[in-house]
Amino acid sequence: MPFIVLTAIVQIGLIIHVVRTGRPPFWVFVILFVPGIGSVAYCIVELLPELSNNLMARRAMRGVKKTFNPGGELRRRQLEHRLSGSVDAARHLASELMDSGRYAEAVDHYRSALTGLYEHDPDLMLGLSKAQFGNGDAEACKRTLKLLNEKNPEHRSADGHLLYARALEQGGDLAAAEEEYAAVSVYYSGAEARVRYAQLLEKRQKTDAARAEYADILTSAELAPRHFRKAQKKWLAESKAALARLR
Repeated sequence: MPFIVLTAIVQIGLIIHVVRTGRPPFWVFVILFVPGIGSVAYCIVELLPELSNNLMARRAMRGVKKTFNPGGELRRRQLEHRLSGSVDAARHLASELMDSGRYAEAVDHYRSALTGLYEHDPDLMLGLSKAQFGNGDAEACKRTLKLLNEKNPEHRSADGHLLYARALEQGGDLAAAEEEYAAVSVYYSGAEARVRYAQLLEKRQKTDAARAEYADILTSAELAPRHFRKAQKKWLAESKAALARLR
C-alpha cells in the first residue's frame, strides 16, 4: 500500500510538471497508464538532460555531495593537480579552495597558473581577483582587475565589474564605488548588484535613494518569473528587511 501511494504521488507530481513546463501532452498518458516505467522514462528523456545543463541543479548536486562527503571534491582536485600539474587542474583546485574558504591557498594556485600562454588569461585573472578579495586584499583585487581589463580589452564580465565595485567599497573609496555599483546594476543579471548599490546608498546616508532602490528591486521581482525569485531569494529578503527598516 505505501508503495502504491508513493507511486501515485510521483505520477501526480510529474504530470503537473508536464503541464506547467509545456511538455508534449502524450507524456501525461505515458506516466498515467504505464505506472513506474512511464515515470522513469519521463525522467530520463525530459528531466536528466535539463538538469545536466542547469547551473542551479549542478550547484545543488555539488551541495548534496559536500553534505555526504565533505572535502571529497577538494581531495579529488588536489589529486588531479598532483597527477597532471596542468593549468586547468590548478584552476579547478583554486576554485574548490575558495569554496572551502581557503583563499590564501587559492591565490597561490591562481598565480602558479598565470604563466606562459596563460599569463593574462581573463578567466584565471578573474579567479585570482576573487581569491584576493576573499583573502581581504582589496587593493590587490583592484590591481588584478585593472590589469585584466588592460590586457583583455574585449573581455566583459558583470561579476568582475561587481567585484571591482565591492573592492572600491572595501578600500574606503565610497564615491567611486557608488558610481561602479550604479553602472553594473543596470546590466547585472541577478539582484545582488542592485542590493549592494542600495546598501551603499544607505551607508552614505542617501536614505531616500536607498529606499527607492529597495522598493524597485522588490517590484521588479514581482513581475519576474518564479525561478528568478527563487534564485534571488537571499537578496530579495535583504531588500524587504531593509525597506521595512527604512520606513
